[in-house]
Formats: sequence, C-alpha cells, structure tokens
Amino acid sequence: MLSIARLAWPNHGANDFPALSFVAAKAFVIWPVVTGDDREDTRSAMRVCIVGASGKLGRYMVGHALARGYEVVGVCREQSVGKLDAFKGRIAVIAGATDNREVIRRALVGCDGVLVVLVPWGVHRYSTGTAQAVLDYASPDARLVFSCGWHISLDGQDVYPWKLRAILKVFGPLARLARLADVGDQVEACRRVFASDSRWTVVRGSDLEEGESQGLPVWSRHVGDPILASNRTRRIDFALFMVAALENDELVHEAPAIVGCQTPSALAAAARNEDA
Repeated sequence: MLSIARLAWPNHGANDFPALSFVAAKAFVIWPVVTGDDREDTRSAMRVCIVGASGKLGRYMVGHALARGYEVVGVCREQSVGKLDAFKGRIAVIAGATDNREVIRRALVGCDGVLVVLVPWGVHRYSTGTAQAVLDYASPDARLVFSCGWHISLDGQDVYPWKLRAILKVFGPLARLARLADVGDQVEACRRVFASDSRWTVVRGSDLEEGESQGLPVWSRHVGDPILASNRTRRIDFALFMVAALENDELVHEAPAIVGCQTPSALAAAARNEDA
C-alpha cells in the first residue's frame, strides 16, 4: 500500500554497514585521518558533506560515498548521532539541527560536494531552512544534490498518478494540521534551489523499498513518462543515484525523477529501445 511518507519524501531510520565510524563534533568540525589504505576505492579525494546522515537514505549515502573513497562529514540531530556508530573511524559527524545555519556553515568548510536529505517534518520550514543554509554556505563551485519526492516539479510538465494526487490532497493538509509535516515546505525549499546559480541537482524519488542493490536507477525529466510507471526504487539505489550525481555534470540543473532499473517499466523501456 502506498503511503504519504513514501511517496512524498524518503523515509529515514537505521541501516547496517560494515564497521566504519563517527567523530562527534557538535558545533565543531573534527577531521579524522582517512588514508588511502583505509579506502575501498581511491579514485577521488572529494570531500562530501551528507546533511541528514543518520536516516536510512543518509546511511546508504555514507556507505556509497566511502566506497568511492570520499572523505565524509555527516550532519544529524544530536539525538540521532548514535545511529552512526557503525561508521566509527571513517567519518566526522557534526551534531545539530540541519536547518541550523551555524551547524551547516561549519559542516561545509572545504567540501566539494553536498548531499542533502530534504525532510519537511514539522511546520517550522525545516526543509526550507536546511536548503537555504546549504545554498548560502556551500562553495560556489561545489556540487549540491538534494533529495525529494515526485511531487516536486521543475517546469510544471509532470503528469502525476491519481493515487499520488489523492494522497497529497487528503493527507498533506492533515499532516500539517497535526503539525507532523508540511509538504509545502519541501516545495518552497526546492523552489529556492531551482532559482539559485549553484551547481544543483534535485533527485526526485519514487515509492521506496528495502532490498539488495539492483544498480543505478533510470530517470526521466518528467513524472508520467512510461519508464517511471512502476513507481518503485530500492532505497539503497536512490542513495547510489544521489552519490553518483556528484560527478555527473549532465545532471547539473536537472530534477531527475528516478525508478529502479530492474522494475517492469524500466525493463520494458529498455526493450523498446533495443527494438527501435
């Protein structure tokens, strides 16, 4: 069954990775020493900040980033730092609200790329505050990659499934009334990203599921493309797409809507391309 949480924004929580590590820094950045021998892949020395590192999507991104040899700084709420215990010795962690401008300013020092989980929890413009802080403090040439759901539209040309429209229409106002979430906050956050001159990408996720990686998701510029019809992506692969986007300049100023590469709609599209 589809849920507002899974359609409108990625869920968050714990995942398992091999023992890696964290350095708790609160308001201060502490850079651990990461040598070539510690890296699984030494292709790049890119320094990446992951804003929202303690959630499910965030943890997967940490794992993918480390596998590529990146130096990682994670930002998460102080009460969630313990979720990053599996990463000890491999990353630095700054504890604080992701919409705290001072926390973000310190976290982005020296970062070549920033991966941002935009979560519209509460009714205090959490996503907007997070996005604006990243836009304000990231290096001008840094790659910025934001996550959101299909409901975000870059150009208004998306054609949404009726179930998603119904869920947003009914449960969106209820979530705000209950002061649980504000989908409009994520919309405003992305509007600010789209209007910026930074090197941004906004990755729009479909409904998510757990499971082993199936590979890099496929994407389209618009929801409604038949390739996206399956509306299903492994969360680990959503994270893979986010991390891969850091070094894919073709995605600069794009808002790709993604779907799992092994879903029926993706496979059908591949078969059509082979027959063409």
